[in-house]
Amino acid sequence: MRILTVFFFLWPLFSYSQTVCSLESRERLDAALAELSGKDLSERPIQDLVLEMGKSFIGTPYVEKTLELPGDESLVINLTGLDCTTYLETVVTLARIAIKGQLTFDAYEKELETLRYQDGIRKNYSSRLHYFTDWIFQNQEKGIITDITAEIGGRLYPNQPTFMSENPKFYPQLSNPEFVHAIKADEAAIAKRTYYFIPKAEIQKFEQNIQSGDLIAITTTIKNLDVVHVGFAIEQAGRIHLMHASTGSMKVEISAKPLSDYLAANKSQSGIMVCRLTDPL
Repeated sequence: MRILTVFFFLWPLFSYSQTVCSLESRERLDAALAELSGKDLSERPIQDLVLEMGKSFIGTPYVEKTLELPGDESLVINLTGLDCTTYLETVVTLARIAIKGQLTFDAYEKELETLRYQDGIRKNYSSRLHYFTDWIFQNQEKGIITDITAEIGGRLYPNQPTFMSENPKFYPQLSNPEFVHAIKADEAAIAKRTYYFIPKAEIQKFEQNIQSGDLIAITTTIKNLDVVHVGFAIEQAGRIHLMHASTGSMKVEISAKPLSDYLAANKSQSGIMVCRLTDPL
């Protein structure tokens, strides 16, 4: 009975593009699209919409590995359980289609695929942007974001992630040697690029250059990883906090502590990268 119940709960809706979306997620997405449709968004900066959409998910449960479904790579739309990356992608996707005035399920699918995959095209497991520094690089190439870390005080960040190719046992899809080879190629490409970060001891010094709605990627002291957490900057009482899907509270929240204090308590977190969304054309 338990197996049947779980299967029913996860039973997806399929579209022509192999999208997976539960009925509950579809209802929540449709409600968000309907609410946005009733507003005049023509003069709203995208950062304001990011904050509005981001806050609307506060309290949503933290659920990891929602994208890791068996079989061929599907475009997973899950608004009822979010990890830090899927939370960020969900909010950015909603904000972008709202600015474009394209508030439909099809537009959401297309925008999410553009954001989540290499060259904006879902091909297979290895085409997903698994490393967030690759996500930053490619979405800057697409004109979606600008990595502003260097210009607001960042310094060089040594970035040579190899965790996935060194630990295929943690990723069922990497039982396919072709995917391991593709991931290694992605890691090599990342290692050749130049990245910047703001060390956590210097965040408070430079936080006046961070705006509410900016994307925050938290870097790490772990050598074979690049980024360990992501979220959005949000100003509260003159300080920058983090709006994110938290593994501490196991839900979407705004950090009680300012961003610099939030990182100070974690030895494996070394600093931040900061990206700013561009208004869609």
